[in-house]
Amino acid sequence: MAIVTAPGLAAGVAHAAPATPAVPAAPGAPAAPAPLPGAKSLEQVRKDIEELYRQAGSATDAFNLAESETKAQSEKIVEIANLVVAGQNRITALKGRAGAAARAQYRSGGLPAGAELALSENPGQYLDGAGRLRQGEKAASDLLSELDRTQADLRQYAMDAAAHWATLEANRVKQETAKKQVEEKIKAAEELESKLEAEEKARLIQLEQEAQYKAQTAWLSTGAMKDVKGTATDAGRRAVQFATAQIGKPYIWGAVGPDSFDCSGLTSKAWLAAGKGIPRTSQEQLRLLPKVALKDMRPGDLIIYFDDASHVGMYVGDGAMVHAPRPGRHVTMAGAGSMPIKAVVRPDA
Repeated sequence: MAIVTAPGLAAGVAHAAPATPAVPAAPGAPAAPAPLPGAKSLEQVRKDIEELYRQAGSATDAFNLAESETKAQSEKIVEIANLVVAGQNRITALKGRAGAAARAQYRSGGLPAGAELALSENPGQYLDGAGRLRQGEKAASDLLSELDRTQADLRQYAMDAAAHWATLEANRVKQETAKKQVEEKIKAAEELESKLEAEEKARLIQLEQEAQYKAQTAWLSTGAMKDVKGTATDAGRRAVQFATAQIGKPYIWGAVGPDSFDCSGLTSKAWLAAGKGIPRTSQEQLRLLPKVALKDMRPGDLIIYFDDASHVGMYVGDGAMVHAPRPGRHVTMAGAGSMPIKAVVRPDA
């Protein structure tokens, strides 16, 4: 099965070879290099760094969600402010109409319309006046009712604005808390890595690749890909084209391009480029997008990873996916089963 029929994808794959082979090596392939002395402790360091970055990914999702909710609340407050201005202008206009009616009555000598009608000596004028009086009374009643409704709307707008302000402030607190957590986890991971010698850093990358390869091989050995034969839709191909065109760009938490991405920033922008807006975070993508069975997976679908849905990649075919891995790494191809899969979701269901 071809990875996808979208033009240019093969070139994208060639541009940055997968960090993890999408399929196991053929029989007789060279064995992985023997561990260096002290590799066991280095392996533990790798696991510690990986866990810190996974936690940072989860905190990044919390930050991104709070940021999008903050933006939504800000937009709602602006909308309410515009409604308040329109309501105040409406009340000014209604009061102007009421004032005009009062001035007209004053110019007529101050007699109410009903009194003027009663004093009329002309039956024809009386009947005409009776009709106008009913119309005038209805108009006055409608004006007062409209004034009451507009004032009630303004009171409701004030209550809505207060509620949205409270939510806005709560989201800002969430943002700051999540930002602090992200920065702390990334700093801790970077400090661990900074203590390694150059040879150990090279070995660390090798251990990452070996762990991903081992996970992918184990996943494929279960027959997970045996019945996966789905083909991409036109939108799916466009999403894959966009995602693979970003290969080589750095992971930056909270980034949505064009020069860097985090994991869900990549997938959300890829689908936006394909004409479909989807949720910003991997957790919201899991919650709101339709889930599909693994056997029905097709290129363009999103694979959600880990129990807390803290990572996401885009399936591109042949058991491979494209993703933005973590800080310090770049957008790349990897095996779809190189991390624990939680679910597969479909943006264009």
